[in-house]
Amino acid sequence: MPSSPQGGDAPDDDPDSDPSADPSGDPNGESGDDQPFPSSFPGLPFNFDLSGVEFAALASALQSSGPLNWPVATQLASIVATGGEDEPAIDTAARTQLDELARAARTHVVAETGLADMFSAEVRTIDRREWATLHLDALKPVLEQLAITFGAAFQPESFVMPETFGPETFGIEDSPETADALRSMLPMLAPLLLGVQAGSMVGYLAQHALGRYDLPLPAADEPSLCFVVRNIDAFETDWSLERADLRFYLAIHEVVHAAVRSVSWVRKAMVELATEYVSGYEVDATILGARLGDIDPSDPASMQALTEHPNELLGAIRSDRQHEVLTRARVLHAVLEGYADVILERVGNQLIPTFDRIHEAMARHRLERGDAERFVEGLLGLATDREDYERGAAFCAGVIERSGIEALHHLWERPEMAPTPNDFDAPGLWLARIEMLDP
Repeated sequence: MPSSPQGGDAPDDDPDSDPSADPSGDPNGESGDDQPFPSSFPGLPFNFDLSGVEFAALASALQSSGPLNWPVATQLASIVATGGEDEPAIDTAARTQLDELARAARTHVVAETGLADMFSAEVRTIDRREWATLHLDALKPVLEQLAITFGAAFQPESFVMPETFGPETFGIEDSPETADALRSMLPMLAPLLLGVQAGSMVGYLAQHALGRYDLPLPAADEPSLCFVVRNIDAFETDWSLERADLRFYLAIHEVVHAAVRSVSWVRKAMVELATEYVSGYEVDATILGARLGDIDPSDPASMQALTEHPNELLGAIRSDRQHEVLTRARVLHAVLEGYADVILERVGNQLIPTFDRIHEAMARHRLERGDAERFVEGLLGLATDREDYERGAAFCAGVIERSGIEALHHLWERPEMAPTPNDFDAPGLWLARIEMLDP
């Protein structure tokens, strides 16, 4: 829970996020025999009503045609994002104001950066469910590569079957034929489990996201300007901020990030680094089987363990060769965030009366995301902590101090201009290198 600028505690932005609140009214999350899942998942960051899940459709969808079960991911993301409840309608006045502010922000950001390609970016005022749907699709290349990596370990010839996957679990006779039948189900298990993890992660992020660019997600789609009005209004109330000032701040923030991601090589690099990272997992079938031993395939609710500790499942199988990839990814993300903050401050300080107060609240929002950050790190290996943001800010400040803001804009000209891990902490070294590339 963030601390308010006055030193008190900002209240939770939504009752849905209260771990102690169980919409079912049953503290144990149990339900009747006719409900194949319990009415709530206590293992998720909050409890939510699953009465709207089409379980028959999900059961038939177990035979996924791809490496990740998208019907499961989509339904779970929607329910986690909304708490299983209808979302409030978005006020027409909010749509109009945010659209106008986004247009104004575009003009100022282009004047500051010269990055004009994002003028084609769509402006969308959306709810949590729409945010989740958008990002499941945008993250598809990375999530499917992760699923492919895991799927190899679920092949019948390599997977070590947990004891809970025995014939007695399903109430059938133990025989070579039934054992073979159960083993043949394994290729369907990986898409299902990855669908559960992906859906729960994206749905949880949707509860907290103010726009598209709260986290350095490796989205493959075209940039867009998105405003999650319900979450923005809650953030405004929590921090007692001026509505127009906060919305203009967020408009500038979204536009700067969309402008950088409109540079095709930047967006491509983010996706390729994430894909390379998840491809580097070395899945030990024995360890994976042990980790999955608590999952009872006759009780789908037992899969909540995967949403409870996603980083534990992946942590056992990370490989040393991922370290170098992660280092490069963190440098790119830190520089992008540092650059965005520079432009945001240069534009916002001139135009937003309460800029400093909003900037402080946003900095705490970024660094105190807690479970949201852990979910992303656990599933995709992405993490940006306080040190990353500080290093990104120091790099950008060092470049500006030596050569002015125009030199910083060279970052996005072509891939070779991006700082390497070696020159990230030495702005002068980076400036010398790009001068040799482009005298």
